[in-house]
This record gives sequence, C-alpha cells and structure tokens, in this order.
Amino acid sequence: MFSLDEIKSKKYISLETYRKNHQPVQTPVWFVVKDDLVYIVTRSNTGKVKRLQNNLKVKFALCSVKGKITGEWISGTAKILTGNETKDAVRMRDEKYGFMAKIAKFLSKSKGEFFAFSIKID
Repeated sequence: MFSLDEIKSKKYISLETYRKNHQPVQTPVWFVVKDDLVYIVTRSNTGKVKRLQNNLKVKFALCSVKGKITGEWISGTAKILTGNETKDAVRMRDEKYGFMAKIAKFLSKSKGEFFAFSIKID
C-alpha cells in the first residue's frame, strides 16, 4: 500500500485533472502532505480550477520541475477547501517552500484569489 510519507519531502507532483471531454491535463505543482491528505494551492483563474469544478477525480505522481514523471500514478478525489482551510493550506505551503513561495505569490497575483484543495487517495 502506498504511503504519503514516501513523498512528503519531495518538491513536485504532476497533477492530472480532466476536461469535460475526459481528456487528461497534467500540471506540475507544489504540494504539502498532512493527515493522509495532499494539499495543493493555486489561483482561482487557472485551468486546473475550472477542470476540478467539473470533475473532482484526479491522479498524481512524483515529477520533476518540468513535469517528467518519476513515480507511480495514484488516483484520488479532490475536495475544494473553504476560506479558512485555504489560509491553512497557503501557510503550510509557505512553510515548505519558503522564499520561492513568496516569489510565486507575487508572480501569480494576476490569476485571481488563492484556491486550495485536498486530495484523498482512493
């Protein structure tokens, strides 16, 4: 059985979300693991948010910064977080990624408000 502890210290996962026509889209993202859930923070005006609002089924795998898959694909179900849960997810992400998270916050401002979701392994 796969344990999220195996990936906790890694930097990137490739997140696979699905378009309305079920076509998969893979995006390398930062992530945090807590309480057997994977947390991902993004911005509200991104494609992955639009895709998640249509379909909460996802897959993820460890990957390089450029999205080259380096681990096994794992299926899960996303849950969109509330405002306070999103604040917690942003804080956890900032703790893990430090200075790079500050730069990302600044560079992504134009893409909307913070949006976070958790993934529970199926």
